[in-house]
Amino acid sequence: MRVLPHADSPSPVVASRATLREVKSLPRQAPGLHLIGDLYGCRGEPRLMVDAAHLEAFCKQAVLDAGLTTVGSLFHSFGEGEGVTGAVVLAESHLALHTWPEDDYVTLDVYVCSYSCDNSAKAEALFETLMQAFQPADPHLHRVVRA
Repeated sequence: MRVLPHADSPSPVVASRATLREVKSLPRQAPGLHLIGDLYGCRGEPRLMVDAAHLEAFCKQAVLDAGLTTVGSLFHSFGEGEGVTGAVVLAESHLALHTWPEDDYVTLDVYVCSYSCDNSAKAEALFETLMQAFQPADPHLHRVVRA
């Protein structure tokens, strides 16, 4: 919030609103692509559904193969034979997924921004690699262009 120095000036709330209007009118500099999947009936390698270390290694290799940059990752198993939740933080944004082996279900989220170059094809390649690995019988997919 911008605080105005003179008592006769408009209130800080009014100044704040004006500042927000100015910001909203600026062109966005980092368009992005957000790919979202609810993957039902997954028939891929069962180990990807339950083994956090294996899934993490697979995802990091898929990120590398897609030409994206890993800056960190965290994967957690909910126990022997249970699901996994994981995320790979990318220089370009993120990959997140969650598995429910008891339901053959995976949620998949790939988001990349395209600040200095268009990373859309890389996001699509990463998403496709993961889709092929999980082999969903009934994928529900969403593509959101963020700008």
